[in-house]
Amino acid sequence: MNVIVLTLPNLRIILAAMFVIVCWAYSPIGIRIGLQAYEPGQLALMRFLIASLFMATVALVKRISLPRAKDLPILSVLGLFAVSVHHIALNNGQQGVSAGAASVLAQSTPLFSALLASLLFKERVSAWQWLCVLLGFTGALIVVAGDQGLESINLHGLLILLAALSWSLYFALQKRHSGRYDSLTMVCYTIWSGTLLLLVYLPGLWTRVHAASAQVNIALLLLGIFPSALAYLAWAYVLAHSNVSRASMALYLVPPTAMLMASVLLAELPSPWVVVGAGIVLSSVLALGLQPSRRARASSKA
Repeated sequence: MNVIVLTLPNLRIILAAMFVIVCWAYSPIGIRIGLQAYEPGQLALMRFLIASLFMATVALVKRISLPRAKDLPILSVLGLFAVSVHHIALNNGQQGVSAGAASVLAQSTPLFSALLASLLFKERVSAWQWLCVLLGFTGALIVVAGDQGLESINLHGLLILLAALSWSLYFALQKRHSGRYDSLTMVCYTIWSGTLLLLVYLPGLWTRVHAASAQVNIALLLLGIFPSALAYLAWAYVLAHSNVSRASMALYLVPPTAMLMASVLLAELPSPWVVVGAGIVLSSVLALGLQPSRRARASSKA
């Protein structure tokens, strides 16, 4: 009989993963609350001003290195896709999409990554992977249509898919340049560069801060510190101390956790079609991730 011993390091990894799940599940809820008083662009800027200040404190304590001048363009592009485009599209999309549906659509990032691998980076994509992508996008369309009723396609949902595409571009570029700096340094400069690009929304922001209720500003403070800063640090710890593929599977718990939190905090209950679409999206993404491991086992047997 095998006995699983839960050691202190394993417990820390599990707690860190649970922390990340709760933080990222809160993100669409915090956005929903923030949109009560802020425009989408101002909400993104305020969120990342808070995150930037927090990460600046961490950077000073950890004494991260200064960026090389030749790396400034790529760091700006990373900030553009990971922060600016992603969160502008996400915030605009959530004006017409429930928090639970938004969390499901955000998990479609691996589907776009497979498309980018084939179309932009000329990597081989198998028939199995194409099937998973097609099935996943079918599920995403069901979520988009089913969130507000099947009689009409909600264009706000398509904006959240644009946010997922933007995140896929960031992930692909970050993966190709990750060797230049450690993960903390990359996160800091990505957040800071993306925040600089969001400064176009600065006019009128202070007036919005004063006009917003304490509840909204507290929700925004939590949004800036936890999903936008601490969760990234915790996720870096999880990836550094565990198997990447196994750790990534924990992220499939984000949409159901977001739906549960939205039902409690926002009184938002997902429609049956959103639940069906969510199952299709998450199943296809999971199947997409399992394909490489099967190949690896076949190669090892050969």
